[in-house]
Amino acid sequence: MGQISNTLASKRAILLVLDSFGIGNAPDAADYGGLSSGYSDSSDAGSDTLGHIARYRADAGRPLYLPNLARLGLYHAHHLSIDDWAAGVDVPETVEGAYACAREISSGKDTPSGHWEIAGVPALFEWGYFLDRENSFPPELLQALIEQADLPGVLGNCQASGMPILEALGEEHIRSGKPIVYTSADSVFQIAAHETHFGLERLYALCEIARELLMPYNIGRVIARPFIGETSETFERTGNRRDYAIEPPSPTVLQKLHDSGGTVLGVGKIGDIYAHCGVSEVRKAHGFEALFDATLDAIDDAGDQTLVMTNFVDFDTLYGHRRDPEGYAGALEAFDQRLPEVLAKLASGDLLILTADHGNDPTWRGTDHTREQVPVLMAGNVIAPGDYGRRDTYADIGQTLADHFDLSAMEYGRSMLKERTMAKDSPQNGDE
Repeated sequence: MGQISNTLASKRAILLVLDSFGIGNAPDAADYGGLSSGYSDSSDAGSDTLGHIARYRADAGRPLYLPNLARLGLYHAHHLSIDDWAAGVDVPETVEGAYACAREISSGKDTPSGHWEIAGVPALFEWGYFLDRENSFPPELLQALIEQADLPGVLGNCQASGMPILEALGEEHIRSGKPIVYTSADSVFQIAAHETHFGLERLYALCEIARELLMPYNIGRVIARPFIGETSETFERTGNRRDYAIEPPSPTVLQKLHDSGGTVLGVGKIGDIYAHCGVSEVRKAHGFEALFDATLDAIDDAGDQTLVMTNFVDFDTLYGHRRDPEGYAGALEAFDQRLPEVLAKLASGDLLILTADHGNDPTWRGTDHTREQVPVLMAGNVIAPGDYGRRDTYADIGQTLADHFDLSAMEYGRSMLKERTMAKDSPQNGDE
């Protein structure tokens, strides 16, 4: 693992969110899924992103290989969640990191809910949703959007997954100039449009209009989904996605750090997720390698009282929603291979936290997120290694960061800096 450098101690934190990397269904998973996923007999009970990817690989005779995450305690955190070991994995004899599993108390299983709760502000209200699979949006909403944006009309108006709806309607969009509007089981309004035929800036302006129109509906995000290509066989989404989220209902730990004179470097879509509240600087990047490189650069630039926060979105968008367990496994192994580069940059006083915002089991029914517990893996000389137990809320992460930066306490969560739970029902060092 990485060595602690001899540089002067300062208080920094690196928070890496592996988007959708759940480690076993949450206690309330049976209340999620169902009709919203298109399967009347389903719920999220039994979903397990890590466990089912490991099982898929074990069945294929190529066990999932995540040695660096394992040494931080990933498999032990998974064991805390489901009371069993993942299939085929090599459980290390010693764990060098601090590990826990955390459940979500927010009402949703979506990106804003998970990220806000990670930052200490659970979304305890009910989001608005568009539940009808066809003709999903109110006619008056679409009419207002058409009029205010001067559109010839819209296409879609349904629940859909991103690439299939592009393949079905992209060519008609180019011919007609009508943007494609669609939703999912999340609290979201998505707009797909061609970067050149429709125009990227025009798409962003359209999303801003939609954001205002959707406020009475309490919809969490409007997402711009630009794409390129000329035929259904060549369409592909670009890295110019933009999320228009509502602001968190109270100050997150990011906002508190920023307001206290600290710095928050948001890599990837972090700025969009928090509606840019408390994000001092946005470091844009698209794709796993670019996001990882931008994270390393941000750590190099980070001074005292700085939080570097990155969302690795490809796990969710490319592999979870597309139900691609092999792709997800490969992406996890690629992340694991590069993890030592982050560990090597930890200085005295640094705190590294790896976690997730929800699940998205690539072997599950439908294409939606899954209600799961998430790993909390920590490293740095400010926290003792070992078992930190089952956490009642993702907000324990935000409270830990508030404690680390000497900020005022968050309303929710318990700091993990000064506690360690040696849970008797969680094996240590790989022993049953």
